[in-house]
Amino acid sequence: MKPRMEYWKASPDSYKAMMALDAYLRRSGLEKPLLHMIKLRASQMNGCAYCIDMHWKDARAAGESEQRLYGLDAWREAPYYTDRERAALAWTEALTNITDGHVPDAVYEATRRHFSDKELADLGWAVAAINAWNRIAIAFRSEAGSYRAPAHG
Repeated sequence: MKPRMEYWKASPDSYKAMMALDAYLRRSGLEKPLLHMIKLRASQMNGCAYCIDMHWKDARAAGESEQRLYGLDAWREAPYYTDRERAALAWTEALTNITDGHVPDAVYEATRRHFSDKELADLGWAVAAINAWNRIAIAFRSEAGSYRAPAHG
């Protein structure tokens, strides 16, 4: 597929606003490996090849294991995710699949057991942000494979 446009150039202020949200989320206190996992999971669900490529590379550069990445789409059956990660992944799936109905009370209550109010709000913003990025990347056909992960320390 050929990219349709350079959306960040067409609307630089909206791009800067999204980048500011991402910058906040990196400083929010949520664990970086957790953020990588929810971004990758939502991108898998949305079928966003560009974002799957990006977040897989970012997670690997940050030290995430191949096993945990390969098993992500079957996280419920895989033993190598923490209860906190499982709660975040359930929350991610519920917010991403919003067309299936509202976020179930059971998912909200289960997630609240593992996250403070601030963390849960930030987790919600993180899921909303990656879903927005997925939709923009898909709409404008961002080219998968070209992303290079920054060095992580």
